[in-house]
This record gives sequence, structure tokens and C-alpha cells, in this order.
Amino acid sequence: MRVIKQTILFLLLMTWISTMTMGSGIQLKGFGFKKKFGLGDTAMVNKYSELAINYAAKGDIKYLKANIDTAELICKNEKIEITALLHLARAKYFFLIEDYNNASQEATIALKLAKDEDDPKTLAETMIFLGNYSLRTGFIKESIEYFNKTIAFAEKEHLRGIIPKSYRFLSNVYYTMGKTREYNEILLKMIEASRREKDTSSLNAGYYYLGTSLTGENRNYRKADSLEFQDYKVPDSLVFRDFKKADSLLRISLEISLRNKDTVSIIGAMAILGWNFYREKEFDSAIIVYNKSLKYSIAAKTHSYSANALGNLGTIYRDMGSTELSLKYYAKAIEQAKLDNNFSSVFWVYLDMSDMYLQKRDTSSAFKNYVIYKKYSDIYLKQTNTMGLANAKIRYDADARNKEMQLLSLRISNQRLLIYGFTGLFILSIAIGILIFSRSKINAKRRISEMNRKISEVTQANLRQQMNPHFIFNTLNSIQYYMYQHDKLATNNYLTKFSSLMRKVLENSQHTSVPLRDELEALNLYLELEMIRFKDRFNYEIKVDDEIDTILYKVPTMLIQPYVENSISHGLMPGENKGMIKIDLKLENAYISCIIEDNGIGREAAQEKKRKNENNHNSLGTQIVTSRLDLVNSLYGTSLKTIYTDLKNINGEPEGTRVEIQIPIMT
Repeated sequence: MRVIKQTILFLLLMTWISTMTMGSGIQLKGFGFKKKFGLGDTAMVNKYSELAINYAAKGDIKYLKANIDTAELICKNEKIEITALLHLARAKYFFLIEDYNNASQEATIALKLAKDEDDPKTLAETMIFLGNYSLRTGFIKESIEYFNKTIAFAEKEHLRGIIPKSYRFLSNVYYTMGKTREYNEILLKMIEASRREKDTSSLNAGYYYLGTSLTGENRNYRKADSLEFQDYKVPDSLVFRDFKKADSLLRISLEISLRNKDTVSIIGAMAILGWNFYREKEFDSAIIVYNKSLKYSIAAKTHSYSANALGNLGTIYRDMGSTELSLKYYAKAIEQAKLDNNFSSVFWVYLDMSDMYLQKRDTSSAFKNYVIYKKYSDIYLKQTNTMGLANAKIRYDADARNKEMQLLSLRISNQRLLIYGFTGLFILSIAIGILIFSRSKINAKRRISEMNRKISEVTQANLRQQMNPHFIFNTLNSIQYYMYQHDKLATNNYLTKFSSLMRKVLENSQHTSVPLRDELEALNLYLELEMIRFKDRFNYEIKVDDEIDTILYKVPTMLIQPYVENSISHGLMPGENKGMIKIDLKLENAYISCIIEDNGIGREAAQEKKRKNENNHNSLGTQIVTSRLDLVNSLYGTSLKTIYTDLKNINGEPEGTRVEIQIPIMT
């Protein structure tokens, strides 16, 4: 009787899984299904699957699920089979929402399909996922095997980017096991593989983790400042030629981060370096490093890093005997922690303050701060214990589920077809009803969230679409001018640059905001066209502050160009002297300041000329940009604006115009 009950339970489970799979539109390869899609349809599915995987790496569940839904909808409408890459994206989604059962099933399907489709890249990425899945669910041995298999496979198939990533995750396994020696050895292999593939991001991570490994408690942190330590020796070949002069693992990491303008890595490396200086009692060096770290962390709004740096500065000044400065920095640290309600990074601040008051024999203040310290440390310990219990439960459930499935599988091997016949119809009906109901609720919630998100995007898109035709119309006028002059060479040169600019404009116009680098590339092309059009009647220069990460920071599309166009048309061209436009971008606390300065006739003279010519044309481009800044202010709760300044010489005569655009920092 017990065997029959367990057999029925297993069959119910298997039928439910089968029903959920079919209800989701999944067609399992290897069960008689045929491919019914063309290359174009599959390419679109894989495009949205790759976007979903990118959002999974960032932990953005909302956009991860949205891209999966889009890819699934294409499969459903075009009646094509779900690809291995989409199954992998689904596995990552279930993993992030801690539905480990479905994550395992999706990854298993992705692994089989990738082999059948001869897709080595997806196969390798799926094995990496299964390695991380095994680590998360407590199967350490299986995790190590997956990562080692991935490395061997990537070497055989000559896959770039896979080997450094596999070593990075494999190092996590040994770190979890507390095997420091093996952890450091794997990091050395990661550094070597990264150097071989010229993967600066993984190389940076390798140096950072290796340096950080030697700064922990019960270790001689001085060894982190040397390329030789214990039985390990970092070969000279592991260091890029440009970094041979570096004398520290962490300094190498910092230098790579600065070259790549990787803000988060810069902050992390500086935090560890500052702490090393503090422990060496090199307080002046520690203060310099922490202040530099704050410059990046405050601009990037990484409040936990800022709170930690400020708290350490408070401790440094405490040890230097400057109580007033110490309390000032402690207060700032707590203020930063409150911005994201994260006191786990600064609860020790209250303990340090308590110790400081004890040294000054102010027992009352010492007691008050110690009480607060205990409050937040208890919260931190509770969160840590809760997380540990949750992890233990996940591993227990996964182990119990695997053992139960293996046991049931053995017991029902000879009864599967018979019991499927008795129970299949009933379970199928229930599953379909539940599936339809749950899918309708999910779709309704998704439609509501999508509508709210798109309301603001549509408003910005309408303004953007007004601006692009205006810009293209002005540029086509210039081409028409050269055609009338019968200047074929100039016309051809102009058209070549114009096509490059149009490609960039069309690419940027698909997005509400673009990286600052893309915006500046389009601006450079525009200025080159205008210099050709006006026969080099003006020069220009663009300066970008070194602190600005042009890849990380984003700006609204086509924001700067209308102001530059206005300077050329109304400021420089009416003048008789050769013009000059200077564009300077600087990083402020809460925004990027873009200053556009020309040596034209000035706004007053331009308006006078407009009145004399009876020209009622208004600068449409700058009006639209102003409207877009107003919209950004309302969306992000900022109060940014455009500031005009008339430049005059010592005699009070106009000598140009300066425009400052305060651009919000978006990442």
C-alpha cells in the first residue's frame, strides 16, 4: 500500500511538470517535435534571451522577466520551438526568485538543446549556471566538476571569456569551503587566463580578490602589497607590460579600474587600500585614499561604500586624537547609511564612538552609543542567522528532493504507463485550469506595470521625435547648398559624414537615454559637418572631466546638440571673426555640468538681427530640450535647469554666450 501511494505521488508530480511545460508553450527536443522556425525568428528569440541574461547578471528581475515574456510570445506567435538560450534565461529567472526546482529543470533542458543545436557558447554558459546552482543547493563536489568541465570544454572549443569566468566562480566554491590556499591558487589561474585573453575586467577582479584575500583577519596583510607571498609567486608574465611598475596587487586592480573607468571596482579597491594604510598606521595615506574613494562613491550614489569610508575616516581621526573631526565623520557615515536603511555596514561606528568616549572618561555618552551599537549589531546578527537558516533549508530541500525522486523513480519504473493512464486525464484538467487562472493573473499584473512604465517613456519619445526631423532638416539644407554650388567632392564628403551621423542618431533615438560616450560621438560628427558647411569659419574643442565615466553615466538622447546648433547659427555665423566653441563637461555632486561657450556676437545682437530681418523663427531644438529637462526633473525628482550667461569684455561689449546645462546623473 505504501509503495502504491508513493508511486501515485511521483506520477502526479511528473504529470504536473509535463503539463506546466506544455502549458507554457515549451516543445521538448528529443520527444518527436520538429523545428518550425526560420533564421530570422530564431535570431529575434535569441536577441531577447540575451537581453534577459544580461539583466539576470545585474539582478534586475523585472526586466529579465519582461524580455523572457517577449521571447516566449515570439515563439508562440510564430509557432517555433523554444531555444536553448531562452531555456537558460528562464533557468536564471527561476534561480533569482529562488524557485530552484524549475531552475534545475530549465537548465537541464537548455543543456540538452545546446548539445543538439551544436551551440558551444550556450552549452558552456549553461554548465557555469549548473555549477552555481550546485553550489547554492549544497552540492559542492558537483559544482567543482561542472566548473572544471566548463574550463576543459572552453579550451577545446577556443571560447573566449568562459575560462576566466569559470575560474572566478570556482574560486567562490573554495572560498565557501574555507580553503584559502586553493582559493588563492584558482585566482592566480584566473589572472593568467584573463591576461591571455586580454580580459581586463576579469584581470581586475582577479587582482582585487587576491589582494583582498591577504587582508583578512589572522593574515599578514602586508603580503597584499607584494607580488610574492607564502608559497605563491605571481609570475612576471601575469602582469601586463603597462603594470610592471606596480608594487601591489590592489594597486594593479585600482590602476586597471581607473583605465576602464569602472566606478564600482575603483571604490572597492580604494576601500581595501585605505584600510591597509590604516592598519599600517599610515594615517595620512589612508585619509587621502578614503577621500578619493568618497569622490566616486558619492557621485555614484553607492551609499554603503560612502558610509563605510566616512566611518573609517572617523576612526582614523579618533586614533589621531582629533575628537571633533572624528565625530563629524561618524555623523556623516550614519547619515549615508540612513539613505538606504543599511546599518549593517556602520553599526561598528557606534562601538568605536563608545570606545572613544570611554577613553575620555565620558561614561554616559559611551553607554548611550554602546546601547545603539548593540541594537544594530543584534539586527545584523539576526539577519545573518536568518540567511544561514534559509540557505540550510534550501540545501536540505534540494537534497531531500533529489533523494526522494531517485527512490520513487526506482519503485515506479515498471508501473509508469499504467498509472499515467488512470490519473493523466484528471490531473491534466486540474493543471490546465490552474495554469489558465495563474497565467491570466500574471498577464494582468504585467500589463498594468508595463502601462505605468511606458507612460513616461512615450512622453519623452514624442519630444525626441519632434527634435530629430528638425535636426535632419537643417543638415539636408547644407547638402542642398553644396549641390547648388556643383561641388561634387564636398557634397560626397558631406554625404559620407551625414550618413554616419544619421546612423548614430537613429541608433540613439531608439532609447530614452544613451551612454554619454554615444552622445559625444554624435556631437563630434555634427560639428565636423558644420565645419565643412561653413568652410572652417569656426573651431571647436570638447573636454570631458576624467572623473566622468562616459560608459556608466547616461544622458537623455540628443540633449546637447541643439544648444551647439544655436551657438553656431545665431552666435558665430553672423560675426566677422573666426568662431570658437568650447564644450566642457564636469562632474558635480548630483549632476553633470555641460558648459557650451562661444565667442559669437552675443544674444542681444542676435535678437536685434532677428528683428531687422523680421524673422519670427524660434529655436525649436532648444525649446524641446528644455521641455525634456523639465520632464526628467518631474520623473526623477530633480531641479535641474539651463543657465544662460552673456559674456562681455572689460568695456561692457558682448563677446559671446555661455550656456550651462545641468544633466542628471543616470546609470
